[in-house]
Amino acid sequence: MDNVLAFTLSVFTGFFAIMNPIANVPIFASLTDDLDKATKRSISKRATLTAFVIVVVFVVLGKFIFEIFGITIPAFKITGGILIFYVGFEMLQSKKSSVKHIKDPVTEENIAISPLAIPILAGPGTIVTAMNFASKGNYINILIVIAVFAVMCLLTHIAFELGDKIVKRLGKNLIVVIGKIMGLIIAIIGTNMIISGIKAAFFE
Repeated sequence: MDNVLAFTLSVFTGFFAIMNPIANVPIFASLTDDLDKATKRSISKRATLTAFVIVVVFVVLGKFIFEIFGITIPAFKITGGILIFYVGFEMLQSKKSSVKHIKDPVTEENIAISPLAIPILAGPGTIVTAMNFASKGNYINILIVIAVFAVMCLLTHIAFELGDKIVKRLGKNLIVVIGKIMGLIIAIIGTNMIISGIKAAFFE
């Protein structure tokens, strides 16, 4: 029971750091700046649902993907760890996403799927994190990963819904600080993945 709780907390921390709902609020606000509340709500639902489906597909079919392409767990952990470390390092350097604002959005579906669902919510870092946790073993772990990610998508949707209030209450400076802290956590997670991959490749 303790192991399950510890694993659940670890998964939640990993997803929260990599997705960072609070730091993504200003991005969502800028993308939907000229839209009404109903449209914003629809975009938020589509984006989080799409992100959930994408990650679940990779979590469930991850092992088959490994077998098809001949990918080993150690290689995945090392490469994924480097990728996640890079994402965290960029956040520590306060580098903003290249996607800042979409002028004259064609449809709400376009905004919801790209760039919100991909790559902001279900980007490479999120997918790698999910597959790394799911690769730890049994079906219980996989179900925990899916359940925790579902909770994260729900929290992200709520954060988007309350976006304007969050920005006003916290202020942009505090959001930047939160982003840096999350960046540090992500970099540490990436480093742990690299160490775990090296151990599995050479010492196990």
